[in-house]
Amino acid sequence: MTAADARSQALASQARRVHTEVLLRGLPAMVAVLTTAVQDQLAQPAEHSLQMARRDAFEAWQRSSTPWHARLGKSLRHAYHHGAGDSRSASLSSRPQNLTLVSDDTIEREIIASRLALAMMDKASWEFSDLRNRMQSLERVDDLPQQDLLRAQVLSRLVLDAWFEAGLSSSVWQMLQRWLHHEFSQLLNEAYHEANHWLIQQGVMPEVDLRPFIRRNAPAGAMTQAAPLGPAPGPGHVHGGIAPQAGPAGHASAAAAQAAGPVGTPASQSAQQVMAQLQRVLARHVPELAQQAPAPTRSGGMPAAGPATRSGLPAAPAGPGTMSGYAGAAGPAGHVNPQGQFGSPSTRTGSPRLSAAINHAQEAVQRRADKVATVDQQLTAPQALDEIRQRNQALKQVLKNAADTPAERATIELVALLFQAILQEERIPPAIRVWFARLQMPVLRVAVSEPDFFAADDHPARRLIDRMGSCVMGFSTSTAEIGDALEREIKRVVQVVEAYPDTGRRVFQTVLTEFEKFLDHYFEQENEVSKKGVSLAQQVEQRETLAIQYTIELRKMLSEVPVQDGVRDFLFQVWADVLAVTGVRYGPQAEQTKAMKRAAADLIWSASAKVSREDRAEVIRRLPPLLKTLRDGMGHAGLTHERQDEHIRSLNNALAAAFTAKTAAIPRERLDDLMSQLETLEAMLPSPDSGEINETLVRDLSSHECEGLEVVAEGGAAPTTAMLAWARELQVGSWYMLDYRGRVEPVQLVWRGLRHHLILFVSPQGRGVLFQLSRLAAFLQAGLMLPAQDESLTVKATRNALAKLEVDPTRLLA
Repeated sequence: MTAADARSQALASQARRVHTEVLLRGLPAMVAVLTTAVQDQLAQPAEHSLQMARRDAFEAWQRSSTPWHARLGKSLRHAYHHGAGDSRSASLSSRPQNLTLVSDDTIEREIIASRLALAMMDKASWEFSDLRNRMQSLERVDDLPQQDLLRAQVLSRLVLDAWFEAGLSSSVWQMLQRWLHHEFSQLLNEAYHEANHWLIQQGVMPEVDLRPFIRRNAPAGAMTQAAPLGPAPGPGHVHGGIAPQAGPAGHASAAAAQAAGPVGTPASQSAQQVMAQLQRVLARHVPELAQQAPAPTRSGGMPAAGPATRSGLPAAPAGPGTMSGYAGAAGPAGHVNPQGQFGSPSTRTGSPRLSAAINHAQEAVQRRADKVATVDQQLTAPQALDEIRQRNQALKQVLKNAADTPAERATIELVALLFQAILQEERIPPAIRVWFARLQMPVLRVAVSEPDFFAADDHPARRLIDRMGSCVMGFSTSTAEIGDALEREIKRVVQVVEAYPDTGRRVFQTVLTEFEKFLDHYFEQENEVSKKGVSLAQQVEQRETLAIQYTIELRKMLSEVPVQDGVRDFLFQVWADVLAVTGVRYGPQAEQTKAMKRAAADLIWSASAKVSREDRAEVIRRLPPLLKTLRDGMGHAGLTHERQDEHIRSLNNALAAAFTAKTAAIPRERLDDLMSQLETLEAMLPSPDSGEINETLVRDLSSHECEGLEVVAEGGAAPTTAMLAWARELQVGSWYMLDYRGRVEPVQLVWRGLRHHLILFVSPQGRGVLFQLSRLAAFLQAGLMLPAQDESLTVKATRNALAKLEVDPTRLLA
């Protein structure tokens, strides 16, 4: 070892010592802050169960805070002198690559550690990036070791190991989580800052730059083709359903493609055309990239990657993100770790130099974006976006210099063109585009390793960008109208993707699933404009589902009972809905609901044949209160007085016919049996999600209309099968222009029913418009409902990229 190398190693060791000393020096003050927090919580009034939990936490903290402090200090000193080694918290990343069962405790601890690490890196990412670059320069390594104490996730696991070994529980952690995150974030940021400051004083990289890390004389990594997860494609295999070769003999026509399978929606047809064109361009100019792109499709062939569970992501090497979504962090015991389960159908290994350059480029973008958010707050979002866009353009050439093959250079150019088009989309607010810009390097990393990104429109990375874009590409570019919660979720999604750079499509699939769950929760609970409409629509669905179920059961009950046709139709078409409304409003066992059921039994008896004078007198005596109950019930169901009069006249005719009927009367025992069945009707109903409901029984929903909710009951002709398929594929969060009742205004799809039969749109002013599926398909067919995007965000960006390549195809390999 030369003297220079020895000095570099000594400087690196001293920097680690400074970092560790700052952590150890700050622990006593942190313990004091946490002790105060526990005491303050105990002093606050709360319900009995919460107060008892706080008391238990207080006692546990008093008993275990000193052992935790001592164990953590010992672990930090051991990690400094001997290395952290494998974490005892059994991180998911250290498990074998095959599927293994993971306990709930392991998952919970991994999630807690991941959240702590993300909280720390949110505060310290800029300082960490600079320190890592300096340490790489001193130690002559491509990156810090995975178990390096300088990494936030290593510190978080040491903290958690000491916590549980000291006898503290996860419930105590949850109570103190806010203070723990804040204090460790401050402490780690200070440790990074002091280590950076000390290295700068020693003359180590006063200015951190990306370019010195691109070494042209490094040995090129050989490209290897990973074994596919399915059978090898045959000679006639078509990449992603689209032949990659140009010319009449190389690809099938659109007509042949339609003949081979179902007709797609307008958006899917547009996407297939654009992808086919891109494949033809690649086949002409970069054949090795096109030939390596067998892609999964949704309609057939190899299946696309399924949704990953929250426990399926390994520990992040550069500041882990959190998988905390809206459906819970950990499920029941017996979780399966899907390591490798969602791998790409076709993957390859990029050159080490390019991988390192992408890592450095991502850190540079993150560092500058974080600096803008914290230091240069006077910059507006458009200014920050312009700066990031220019920085990405400058980094593109650096990355191309690090590439070893024409396929890698073409991939870099294509991804740059895609994001150039996305960042120029003015319908996306600039503040949101700043977060989209930070996805360029993670997407580039995936595109380099998974060439099917350019062949399949359903690649998880594309779908995530399209999904987020569809929610913000409405008809207004105001971030305030988009909502803080949605902007925060987009920010979280981007940070999680950045935090898991080596997981490929799995991280995109995971956050896509979480984002879709968030949208359902957001529009139902958080969005002030939509949550009232969603609540009303859910009541409509509940009422309609119950009415259908009542109709089915009433038909079964009366199948062998002699009842006048007019009465039978009234019970099926009107009174079933009255029972549903009363049941939803008051409950199935309320007195109002029971009264409506008794009215149904009285009506059946009154309309049966009356052969004796006593029965006829009894009908005349019961008729006035029965008619009043019938009118009250129809009024609760929203029927107008005119429609009520119409039904009453029809019933009067049926009752008059009963006096002259020659058929046998309904026995009293049968009537008692019917009443008993009506009283226990709810117990016989099928489950709402059993799939047994016959949708053909759904009636006109116009009576459901109320303040804040309009029900579309007319407009458009009978829809075609293709229009019905299109209506089924519309996604929550996407924007449309609706022409209805003399108004043309933007609306957003905010809710779909359990069976997607009811769909709710809400205008920016809060007006809810509820469609049945067939009516929505009719509006799409008639052009009364137009999507804000004729094609998805990435498809439009791909089309723009193709236009530029048509002008100058040489830029692919430049």
